[in-house]
Amino acid sequence: MVSNPVSRNLVCHPLTPSRSIDAIDVQVESAANGILALTFVLQGDLASLRIPVERPRRREDELWQHTCFEAFLMAGDGPGYREYNFSPSGEWAAYAFRDYRQAKDQQAGVATDESAPVIRVHRRAQRLALEAEVSLEPPPRPRSIRLGLSAVVEATDGGLSYWALRHPPGKPDFHHIDAFALQLDRS
Repeated sequence: MVSNPVSRNLVCHPLTPSRSIDAIDVQVESAANGILALTFVLQGDLASLRIPVERPRRREDELWQHTCFEAFLMAGDGPGYREYNFSPSGEWAAYAFRDYRQAKDQQAGVATDESAPVIRVHRRAQRLALEAEVSLEPPPRPRSIRLGLSAVVEATDGGLSYWALRHPPGKPDFHHIDAFALQLDRS
C-alpha cells in the first residue's frame, strides 16, 4: 500500500536569501514495504548555482557544505532521529542521533552501503530534480514519522542558502525539533 503523495514547498531562511532560486518543492510518498520516496525539485537559474557533477555512488561526509538535499526522520515523538544527505552528484550520507545533535555512537550512527539510498537526478535548463528512496527499517516500524525536509544550495560565488519546511528562530538549524514540520501517519 502506498500513501497518497504529500507535496510541500521549502522556504528560504531569511538570513540566507537567494535570487537564483524560484522554488524548491518536495513530494513525499511512503510505501507499505518500508520505503520512503522523496522528490526534491529546485527551479531557478541553475547556471548561477554550483551543482555537483555526477560521481560514483558512494557514502561521503560533509555534503551539506555544497548543494545537497536533506531528510530528517523521527519516529513518533523521538527524541532519536536519522539524517540523510543526498547530493546531485549521487553521493549520500546517513547518520543516527539519539537526541538533538547527539550521535548514537562515535561514528554518528553511520549507515552502511547495504542501507544506501537510491538516488536519481534529472536536470534541465531551469530545473533540477533529485529522487531519493530510503528504508524506514529496521523494525519496529513506527506508526507515525515526523519529517524535516531541507536543502542547502550553493551559488557560484560560494554563498549558501538554506531551505526547509520550517525554520526555528535564529540561525539555520535543520536538527532543531521545530524543523520536523511534516508528520506522516502509517497504517
